[in-house]
Amino acid sequence: MAEMMKVSSNPHFRSKVTTANIMMWVIIALLPAAGVGIYTFGVDALIILVLSVASAVLTEYVYELLMHKEITIRDCSAAVTGLLLGLNLPSTVPWWLPIIGSVFAILVVKMLFGGLGQNFMNPALGGRCFLVISFPALMTNFVTDAFSGPTPLAALKAGENISIMTMITGIEAGTIGETSMIAIVAGACILILLGIIDLRIPGSYIVSFVLFLILFGGHGVNGAYLSAHLAGGGLMLGAFFMATDYVSSPITSKGKYIYGVILGILTGIFRVFGSSAEGVSFAIIIGNLMVPLIEKFTLPRAFGIPKESRKGAKA
Repeated sequence: MAEMMKVSSNPHFRSKVTTANIMMWVIIALLPAAGVGIYTFGVDALIILVLSVASAVLTEYVYELLMHKEITIRDCSAAVTGLLLGLNLPSTVPWWLPIIGSVFAILVVKMLFGGLGQNFMNPALGGRCFLVISFPALMTNFVTDAFSGPTPLAALKAGENISIMTMITGIEAGTIGETSMIAIVAGACILILLGIIDLRIPGSYIVSFVLFLILFGGHGVNGAYLSAHLAGGGLMLGAFFMATDYVSSPITSKGKYIYGVILGILTGIFRVFGSSAEGVSFAIIIGNLMVPLIEKFTLPRAFGIPKESRKGAKA
């Protein structure tokens, strides 16, 4: 019996799933949205995506090379960041903009805080918000050969009529990856079926957002109005692919629900009362900053430690 026992440090059970496996599946799940974006906006969209991904991977490689750290680009996390950033850009931006955004996302948001697992916010969204603040005119220019009007959400905010069907299929103005609700949800289903993400964060995000619109949107239970907000503005892309980021989202079950509700309320506030028709990116960034506080109040009490003991230890 003694010969059958092995002594080793924990963990004693290890999953065969690696970071690279997860990131590769995320890339695969994003391909439908990327494909629709390239089909809709043409070769310009493809160039933006390639530049964004290549810049993100190269930035991480050069930084680790100069800092004499282990090269981690094989885990594909930098490629995912670059792809997500590219999908959040208009196809009309100049070629240098995705490069600047990717360098900021990887270098400032990710690597300077310790690399993968240490970043305090989603790197892709950090890069996008940096570009929106620094180059607002370029980041809100959606005029192409095929589309000359505003985005559907901007038109909806201005009181104009919009087509829900084009918002669902993706043949409309917008950023490269946000236009097709069908493509985004199809990719999200892959991650849900594989168990890479669950519905606690996106579900509570979407439900709380809809409830906010019903209460404060001024249209009540209006199916067309609610559908337009759900299908447009990158809500689905943010809810399924960026709000669920392992590093910058809560780890507790209660925390995930609270986090999702906060995102839904913030997005509703930005869209209904803000000057912009969008709001997903900044809502998730603010939610990321609140994660430590959320986890502080939702972490379960360790078994065997009474509440009084914890209070005494803090004192």
